[in-house]
Amino acid sequence: MAKQYPDIDAVQHEFILKQKIFFTATATAESRVNVSPRPTDHFRILGPNRVIYLDLTGSGNETAAHTRIDGRMTIMFCSFEGPPKILRLYGRGRIIRRDSAEYATLLADQFGNSEPLGARQMASLDIDLVQTSCGFGVPLFDYAGERPTLTRWAEAKEKDIGLDAYRRQKNQFSIDGLPTGLFEEPAE
Repeated sequence: MAKQYPDIDAVQHEFILKQKIFFTATATAESRVNVSPRPTDHFRILGPNRVIYLDLTGSGNETAAHTRIDGRMTIMFCSFEGPPKILRLYGRGRIIRRDSAEYATLLADQFGNSEPLGARQMASLDIDLVQTSCGFGVPLFDYAGERPTLTRWAEAKEKDIGLDAYRRQKNQFSIDGLPTGLFEEPAE
Protein backbone atom coordinates (compact mmCIF):
# COMPACT_ATOMS: atom_id res chain seq x y z
CA MET A 1 0.00 0.00 0.00
CA ALA A 2 1.39 3.38 -0.99
CA LYS A 3 2.09 5.98 1.68
CA GLN A 4 2.88 9.62 1.08
CA TYR A 5 5.09 11.98 3.08
CA PRO A 6 6.01 15.66 2.79
CA ASP A 7 9.75 14.94 3.05
CA ILE A 8 12.46 12.32 3.57
CA ASP A 9 12.30 10.97 7.11
CA ALA A 10 15.04 9.06 8.98
CA VAL A 11 13.80 5.61 7.86
CA GLN A 12 13.63 6.66 4.21
CA HIS A 13 17.04 8.35 4.47
CA GLU A 14 18.57 5.09 5.68
CA PHE A 15 16.81 3.12 2.94
CA ILE A 16 18.21 5.45 0.25
CA LEU A 17 21.75 5.12 1.63
CA LYS A 18 21.57 1.31 1.30
CA GLN A 19 20.63 1.30 -2.39
CA LYS A 20 23.10 0.83 -5.25
CA ILE A 21 21.00 2.27 -8.09
CA PHE A 22 18.33 4.90 -8.65
CA PHE A 23 16.32 6.02 -11.66
CA THR A 24 15.65 9.58 -12.79
CA ALA A 25 12.52 10.30 -14.83
CA THR A 26 11.79 13.57 -16.65
CA ALA A 27 9.63 14.79 -19.52
CA THR A 28 8.03 17.85 -21.03
CA ALA A 29 4.46 18.07 -22.29
CA GLU A 30 5.67 17.49 -25.86
CA SER A 31 8.71 15.22 -25.39
CA ARG A 32 9.35 11.58 -24.85
CA VAL A 33 9.57 10.46 -21.23
CA ASN A 34 13.15 9.75 -20.23
CA VAL A 35 14.14 7.29 -17.50
CA SER A 36 17.83 6.88 -16.68
CA PRO A 37 19.52 4.47 -14.25
CA ARG A 38 22.32 5.93 -12.15
CA PRO A 39 24.71 4.67 -9.45
CA THR A 40 24.17 5.99 -5.94
CA ASP A 41 27.82 6.75 -5.23
CA HIS A 42 27.29 10.27 -6.64
CA PHE A 43 23.92 10.83 -4.89
CA ARG A 44 23.62 13.12 -1.85
CA ILE A 45 20.76 14.00 0.47
CA LEU A 46 21.14 17.68 1.37
CA GLY A 47 18.07 17.85 3.59
CA PRO A 48 14.57 16.44 4.00
CA ASN A 49 13.40 18.19 0.83
CA ARG A 50 16.50 18.40 -1.37
CA VAL A 51 18.80 15.92 -3.07
CA ILE A 52 21.50 16.25 -5.71
CA TYR A 53 23.56 13.93 -7.82
CA LEU A 54 26.71 14.37 -9.84
CA ASP A 55 25.78 13.65 -13.46
CA LEU A 56 28.35 12.00 -15.69
CA THR A 57 28.66 12.47 -19.44
CA GLY A 58 26.49 10.10 -21.41
CA SER A 59 25.17 9.63 -24.91
CA GLY A 60 22.39 12.17 -24.32
CA ASN A 61 21.34 14.87 -21.86
CA GLU A 62 17.57 14.50 -21.65
CA THR A 63 17.37 15.39 -17.95
CA ALA A 64 18.92 18.81 -18.57
CA ALA A 65 16.62 19.58 -21.50
CA HIS A 66 13.47 18.46 -19.72
CA THR A 67 14.12 20.19 -16.40
CA ARG A 68 15.05 23.37 -18.22
CA ILE A 69 11.67 23.49 -19.96
CA ASP A 70 9.33 21.74 -17.54
CA GLY A 71 11.11 21.11 -14.24
CA ARG A 72 9.21 17.97 -13.24
CA MET A 73 11.48 15.21 -12.03
CA THR A 74 10.96 11.93 -10.21
CA ILE A 75 13.74 9.89 -8.64
CA MET A 76 12.97 6.27 -7.80
CA PHE A 77 14.77 3.77 -5.61
CA CYS A 78 13.74 0.15 -5.24
CA SER A 79 15.24 -2.60 -3.14
CA PHE A 80 16.66 -5.51 -5.10
CA GLU A 81 17.83 -7.22 -1.90
CA GLY A 82 16.38 -7.32 1.60
CA PRO A 83 12.82 -6.27 2.41
CA PRO A 84 10.80 -5.11 -0.63
CA LYS A 85 10.21 -1.39 -1.03
CA ILE A 86 9.90 1.29 -3.69
CA LEU A 87 10.57 4.93 -2.80
CA ARG A 88 9.85 7.83 -5.13
CA LEU A 89 10.93 11.45 -4.71
CA TYR A 90 8.73 13.88 -6.64
CA GLY A 91 9.46 17.52 -7.23
CA ARG A 92 11.11 20.20 -9.32
CA GLY A 93 14.48 19.51 -10.80
CA ARG A 94 17.15 21.80 -12.16
CA ILE A 95 20.64 21.46 -13.51
CA ILE A 96 23.65 23.01 -11.78
CA ARG A 97 26.30 23.86 -14.34
CA ARG A 98 29.96 22.92 -13.85
CA ASP A 99 31.04 26.51 -14.38
CA SER A 100 28.85 27.87 -11.56
CA ALA A 101 29.79 28.89 -8.02
CA GLU A 102 27.01 26.63 -6.69
CA TYR A 103 28.59 23.61 -8.42
CA ALA A 104 32.01 24.44 -6.94
CA THR A 105 30.53 24.81 -3.46
CA LEU A 106 28.58 21.55 -3.65
CA LEU A 107 31.56 19.71 -5.13
CA ALA A 108 33.67 20.85 -2.17
CA ASP A 109 31.03 20.31 0.52
CA GLN A 110 29.45 17.06 -0.70
CA PHE A 111 32.11 15.33 -2.78
CA GLY A 112 35.35 16.42 -1.09
CA ASN A 113 36.31 18.38 -4.23
CA SER A 114 36.68 15.04 -6.00
CA GLU A 115 35.24 15.22 -9.47
CA PRO A 116 35.37 12.06 -11.55
CA LEU A 117 36.48 12.33 -15.15
CA GLY A 118 33.34 12.77 -17.20
CA ALA A 119 31.43 14.85 -14.64
CA ARG A 120 29.21 17.09 -16.75
CA GLN A 121 26.82 18.81 -14.30
CA MET A 122 24.81 18.23 -11.14
CA ALA A 123 21.09 17.61 -10.99
CA SER A 124 19.15 19.01 -8.03
CA LEU A 125 15.67 17.99 -6.92
CA ASP A 126 13.50 20.09 -4.61
CA ILE A 127 11.13 17.48 -3.21
CA ASP A 128 7.44 18.19 -2.69
CA LEU A 129 6.29 14.59 -2.16
CA VAL A 130 7.86 11.32 -1.03
CA GLN A 131 5.96 8.12 -1.71
CA THR A 132 6.72 4.59 -0.62
CA SER A 133 5.05 1.43 -1.85
CA CYS A 134 5.40 -2.28 -1.24
CA GLY A 135 7.82 -3.31 -3.97
CA PHE A 136 6.52 -6.88 -3.92
CA GLY A 137 6.89 -7.07 -7.71
CA VAL A 138 10.57 -6.04 -7.72
CA PRO A 139 12.77 -9.12 -8.26
CA LEU A 140 15.69 -9.99 -6.00
CA PHE A 141 19.19 -9.45 -7.39
CA ASP A 142 22.65 -9.81 -5.90
CA TYR A 143 24.88 -6.75 -6.26
CA ALA A 144 28.10 -7.67 -8.09
CA GLY A 145 29.77 -4.25 -8.22
CA GLU A 146 30.04 -1.17 -10.38
CA ARG A 147 30.99 -1.41 -14.05
CA PRO A 148 34.33 0.25 -14.90
CA THR A 149 33.21 0.85 -18.49
CA LEU A 150 32.06 4.48 -18.17
CA THR A 151 35.31 5.52 -16.50
CA ARG A 152 37.36 3.77 -19.20
CA TRP A 153 35.19 5.33 -21.90
CA ALA A 154 35.69 8.83 -20.42
CA GLU A 155 39.47 8.28 -20.22
CA ALA A 156 39.62 7.15 -23.85
CA LYS A 157 37.30 9.94 -25.03
CA GLU A 158 39.39 12.57 -23.25
CA LYS A 159 42.53 11.28 -25.01
CA ASP A 160 40.75 11.03 -28.37
CA ILE A 161 38.58 14.08 -29.15
CA GLY A 162 38.08 15.28 -25.60
CA LEU A 163 34.99 15.17 -23.43
CA ASP A 164 34.16 18.79 -24.16
CA ALA A 165 34.06 18.11 -27.90
CA TYR A 166 31.94 15.00 -27.32
CA ARG A 167 29.49 16.96 -25.15
CA ARG A 168 29.25 19.65 -27.82
CA GLN A 169 28.41 16.98 -30.37
CA LYS A 170 26.05 14.79 -28.31
CA ASN A 171 24.78 16.70 -25.25
CA GLN A 172 23.53 20.09 -26.47
CA PHE A 173 20.08 18.87 -27.56
CA SER A 174 17.68 16.18 -26.42
CA ILE A 175 16.54 13.44 -28.78
CA ASP A 176 13.47 15.62 -29.41
CA GLY A 177 15.68 18.61 -30.34
CA LEU A 178 15.19 20.50 -27.06
CA PRO A 179 18.20 22.60 -25.94
CA THR A 180 19.99 21.44 -22.80
CA GLY A 181 21.71 24.77 -22.07
CA LEU A 182 25.00 22.95 -21.49
CA PHE A 183 27.12 25.47 -23.42
CA GLU A 184 25.02 28.60 -23.21
CA GLU A 185 26.46 31.64 -21.52
CA PRO A 186 25.34 31.80 -17.87
CA ALA A 187 22.69 34.39 -17.04
CA GLU A 188 24.08 37.38 -15.20
